[in-house]
Amino acid sequence: MQEQPLYRIGELSKLAQVSPRTIDYYTSIGLIAPAQRSAKNYRLYGHETLLRLERIEEMKRAKYSLDEIRSTLESWSKITPEEQLTLKLTEIQEHLAKLEREVKELEPVIKQMKPKQARRLYTRLMPQTAACIEALMLLMNKGSLM
Repeated sequence: MQEQPLYRIGELSKLAQVSPRTIDYYTSIGLIAPAQRSAKNYRLYGHETLLRLERIEEMKRAKYSLDEIRSTLESWSKITPEEQLTLKLTEIQEHLAKLEREVKELEPVIKQMKPKQARRLYTRLMPQTAACIEALMLLMNKGSLM
C-alpha cells in the first residue's frame, strides 16, 4: 500500500489555493489539524486535509459561516460515507419537492401567457435556470415550457 504524502504549510497552501495564513487560522480554530510534526517541528498535513480544505472553500463560496462549516464537517466525520450520501440525496429530494411546489404555483400564470410571451420570458432566463425549469416540467409530466 502506497503511503500518503505529507505537506508543509506552503505546499498545502499552493495545492489548496489558499494562503498560509488561512491554513494557520483554520488550524488554530480546529477546522483542520496537522497529521504529524517533522523532525524540525514543522506541521505536516495529510492528503485528507487537502480534501477537507477544498470542502471548506466550497462551503465558504456557498456563503456558509465558519461555525456552520465546523458543525457540518463534525457531523460528516461522525457518519459513514453511505450515510453522508443518503443524507445529501434526501436533502436534494426535499429541495426538488420545494421547487416542484413553487413551479405548480406558477403554472396558472404560465398557462395564461400567450406563447410569444412565454418564449420571451424563457429567453431572458440564464441557460442553467431554463434547463432546470425544463427538467422540472418534464419530471412533473407537464411537457416543455416552449
